[in-house]
Amino acid sequence: MTKKIAALLAHYRLEKLPVEGTFYRNTYRAKTSTDSGLSTGTAIIGLYTHEPKSLSLFHKLTHDEVWHFYHGDPFELYLLHPDGSAETVTMGSDFAAGQRVQFTVPAHTWQAARLLPGGEYALFGCTVAPGFTPDCFTGGTRSELLKSHPRQAQIIEELAVAAGEESLPAGFKDA
Repeated sequence: MTKKIAALLAHYRLEKLPVEGTFYRNTYRAKTSTDSGLSTGTAIIGLYTHEPKSLSLFHKLTHDEVWHFYHGDPFELYLLHPDGSAETVTMGSDFAAGQRVQFTVPAHTWQAARLLPGGEYALFGCTVAPGFTPDCFTGGTRSELLKSHPRQAQIIEELAVAAGEESLPAGFKDA
């Protein structure tokens, strides 16, 4: 691990998110609630690195998720849409190269992400409204994803969660 990565992990007090594998920290939970009792919004800060390994394995949320690129090297979001289509979005600061500083992943879309080869780190954020709770999360296994998106077999093989790890662990504290 480089000194810069160690400094980022320490400064932001990042820890590993269970199941999907991102270094993260919760930074915001709205004090207001929806009629059903959910927080009206949440936010995290995250970090992707090659060493130590930090990436996001396939998962989906029941709410839209807005991604924000803050600093570092580009990373890719891999999206498997409910209609069977797939999309790759590069997050980064080089708008002339088509990179995005902000992107919304629609609810119920399988998503995974990782730092591009050769990059050192990517610092990013995600916001969710209504707010993130463990029960809005589902991890995507190889068998499930291959049924709906067989043409994306290579990325699914690389970034699917292990069978039996589709849910966050009991007692996971999201705030």
